[in-house]
Amino acid sequence: MPPNGGTLHHHVAVIPSHLIAALSGFALLAPASAYAVSTAPVAPEAPVSARQGDFFADLPKGGDLHNHLSGAVTTEFLIELAAGDGLCITTDTTTAVPPPCGPGTRPAADAVTDAALRRQVIRVWSMQDFPADGNGHDHFFATFFKFGEATLRHPGRMLAEVANTAARQNQFYLETISPASRPARDLADRIGYDADLDRMHDKLLADGGLDAIVRKARADADAIDTEFRTAAHCDTPRPDAACSLPYRWISQVARAGTPQRVFTQMALGMRLAERDARFVAVNLVQPEDDPVALHDYRLHMRMLNYLKTQYPKAHITLHSGELVPGLVKPEDLTFHIREAAQTGRAERIGHGVSVLHEDRWQSLMRYMAERRIAVEVPFHSNEQILRVSGDAHPFATYRRHGVPVVLATDDPGVSRIEITDEYRRAAEMYGLGYPELRDLARASLEHSFLPGRGLWNRDVRTGYRPTGPCAGERQGAEHPGARCARFLAAGPKAQVEWRQEAAFHRFETAHARATRPGSH
Repeated sequence: MPPNGGTLHHHVAVIPSHLIAALSGFALLAPASAYAVSTAPVAPEAPVSARQGDFFADLPKGGDLHNHLSGAVTTEFLIELAAGDGLCITTDTTTAVPPPCGPGTRPAADAVTDAALRRQVIRVWSMQDFPADGNGHDHFFATFFKFGEATLRHPGRMLAEVANTAARQNQFYLETISPASRPARDLADRIGYDADLDRMHDKLLADGGLDAIVRKARADADAIDTEFRTAAHCDTPRPDAACSLPYRWISQVARAGTPQRVFTQMALGMRLAERDARFVAVNLVQPEDDPVALHDYRLHMRMLNYLKTQYPKAHITLHSGELVPGLVKPEDLTFHIREAAQTGRAERIGHGVSVLHEDRWQSLMRYMAERRIAVEVPFHSNEQILRVSGDAHPFATYRRHGVPVVLATDDPGVSRIEITDEYRRAAEMYGLGYPELRDLARASLEHSFLPGRGLWNRDVRTGYRPTGPCAGERQGAEHPGARCARFLAAGPKAQVEWRQEAAFHRFETAHARATRPGSH
């Protein structure tokens, strides 16, 4: 994307003015004879079997909306980065540290050639081989401290790695969560905290303090983009698949910080979202059960509520309800998701596992369903961190109550999984058939923070029905009519959804038996 952030980052297709030429970028996506998208209700069909060859790998899988960049790259890639930067690994805790490698450390490069050390690093830096009866919560979150030093220098290379994986998994969009800004923390510490949030915001704006950090963040994004394009060979005759995957940044806020740091990071992320189209939202990270995060939870939601009045175009998605009984006091299970949705103005909820422990959870479900507040579900991290899966997971309950659900990876590098594993689990554990898997993929794009209207009207009873200027077209067609073409040319979200629909047509042709209504 250019520095002004005015166009789709790493284009799905270039859109010139002539309408037919405008969609030439879609020409390779769908033959004219491909299946049309049905607008009629589709009855649930038999679960998709894992024995159907490449079904899950080939399945178009929308976008990943809950993805932490540092936790998304594979551990093997982190070892490669650490070795290339000359880092060291402590022999007692297997933690990456800066050079020189003195007593009690080994060069990270040893993990490239020493198989035993490599296995040890992978197990400490991820969930590989972690025992089912172990404390997955603490081990999962500790991995970020262990490998953190290896993630600091090459965010563009990391992004290229993650985007390539997403593209190979037949995804079409990525929202990834970026590191908190150190200059934001410095500004926060300099001005201190003011319980009057309006006055606190004025202090951040005084003397151009917050705007200086915004400029720095945008310059950092430019540098990441340059490194990304080099790593993904985007400006060569043989670009990687990542170059065609649009992505956006979600600015993270470290919820275990001081109130002034939390507020400043929120303000930075939301101001960025209004100044640069590469940034779309803010999110709170770090364990929700951290003592500071628990103590200040309602304060954080009030901060977001206030800042939304200052930055109405910025989006908010929140980790909330990543809790289970025994992890926190019972009363802490009763209000987090409601507070995130109603006070914090979250448009999506990350995890939402503890929803059935919320006070008046049925009314909360109705609220979320009516306002189309989606829940981001990463099955594997929920199981690894919280030991929640199957019938104990509220996935099916959300769906029964009409709450939008999207599948996500969270930290696939740490979890040692890919998005394909999440779709396979949805099919096998909850008996979902192809139409339901397809709707999950559609939901992930429809609830993305890409600008513009999407293609769909989502009805609980009838599913996804085309709406708007493209409603009368075969969704994903190579050459839509002029009115539809103009709509696509103006809307990044619709462009990506159109690309996915074309992929669904190809998929249904290749897997005709498995996708036919009533198939087993």
